[in-house]
Amino acid sequence: MARYRAGIETEGKIIAATRELLGDVGLEGTTLKAICDKAEVRAGSFYNLFDSKEEVVLRVVGEAINAVDPDPEGLHTDTVEDLVEAHIAFITGDPAVARIYLQIAVGRSQSDSTIGNRFLRHHRRRFERFADAMRRAEPALEATEVAARTEILLATLNGLAFHWFLEPTFDFAAHARRVVQ
Repeated sequence: MARYRAGIETEGKIIAATRELLGDVGLEGTTLKAICDKAEVRAGSFYNLFDSKEEVVLRVVGEAINAVDPDPEGLHTDTVEDLVEAHIAFITGDPAVARIYLQIAVGRSQSDSTIGNRFLRHHRRRFERFADAMRRAEPALEATEVAARTEILLATLNGLAFHWFLEPTFDFAAHARRVVQ
């Protein structure tokens, strides 16, 4: 039991160190050595819990996304507006983590098929959530129309997020809210 508790504590220290480093020094400065030094763990302990730096970084990003989920129990109670607000909360709530997400999605997904597949799965889950909310709001819509509107909505939100990434003074939240008005 003590070993299990120690593993959980070590994992928590690694995740906290990674989150802090991402905010302080960005993705490039968040090295395996920096994570281990900040968490006060050895590389062997890190590798007992995570396969790579990317895995722990994606875990931090995943936790940030899950923290703003408007329907974490999966009860299908979220609306398109709720999902847009959750996206806004993710992007604006922890800008450093959001920037890392965008960097990895664009930069690393092309060169690493494992990461690319992970981002594609995430996109598909987002697509399903938005499409489900759209179908519940407008049951008369044909499936092809729901799919087209959902892809356009997600592409617009992603484009606005990239604009914000390139120009931090861009009012991402205001523009994202206009998409669903």
